[in-house]
Amino acid sequence: MGQWHLLNYELNGAVRSGIQVGEAIFDIARGLNQPDLTSSEAIFRRWKETKNLLSALADSSPTAALVGRGATIAAPIANPGAIYCAGANYRDHIEEMAKRSGTKPLDPRAANIETWFFLKTPICITGPDAAIELPSYSNAIDWEAELAAIIGMTARDVRPEDALDYVAGYTIANDLSARDHSKRDGVADLSPFKWDWLAHKVFDGSCPLGPWMVPAWDIPEPQSLRISLSVNGIVKQDSNTSQMIYSVAEQISQLSRKRTLLPGDLVLTGTPAGVGAPRGEFLRDKDVVEVEIEKIGRLRNTISKRPSAG
Repeated sequence: MGQWHLLNYELNGAVRSGIQVGEAIFDIARGLNQPDLTSSEAIFRRWKETKNLLSALADSSPTAALVGRGATIAAPIANPGAIYCAGANYRDHIEEMAKRSGTKPLDPRAANIETWFFLKTPICITGPDAAIELPSYSNAIDWEAELAAIIGMTARDVRPEDALDYVAGYTIANDLSARDHSKRDGVADLSPFKWDWLAHKVFDGSCPLGPWMVPAWDIPEPQSLRISLSVNGIVKQDSNTSQMIYSVAEQISQLSRKRTLLPGDLVLTGTPAGVGAPRGEFLRDKDVVEVEIEKIGRLRNTISKRPSAG
């Protein structure tokens, strides 16, 4: 079985799903003669079946399904059912946050505290090489390199030792954050209404994703991958997924005990140390952000200032 990547591509204004084999891209629906498989969402809904079909397609590489020149790569999934994001799940990042706040680092395992999650929505997703407009209300947009798992089968009450069997594959994410809008002005610090996760995390384009999905069998050990992020070629984050407090499998298991995970759901698994906030560094117009994860590739995006109204 040859290696391939699952992706979405855009050509002549239409977005369709394909597989990349080497430098070539093949249209999945045409290659398999299955018109219902034009979208990645449809492919994930039938993942137990389609994963074998895609491997066969990669091996045959039919010329009739070859995608022509001019195609650009889009996010590997545009409309996930849910985007679950793990907060404070890297040891080095927790130490970094504690140093900034002058507090003692929390050890969630020792405190018997499970992974803490928040949600993003599909409007947050943008693809590789896309320009990301800075939201007009924030002057402190920060970066967070993350390994993202895409769920391939319905998961409910799964054990950690079985959890990776429910993963279709892995991609790269950048959990962009408006640091100056994490808390609401005029609200008491101890109030549960102090935090504003919508403004902080859920703005348009705040979840760059891609460039493709690598099938799970090509990354049998997701806890030993180098993960890094650079801004304008200067490395800001450089760590390893071994720094996770709770592994990918543990996170999926924890989530599945509280809600049913569905095919096409995304799980962003946390970010390592090196975010901009502790140094007061934030993204600006024309910045180039690149996230690299071993065995997956590179996700590149440019930052742009929102055009003035009128």
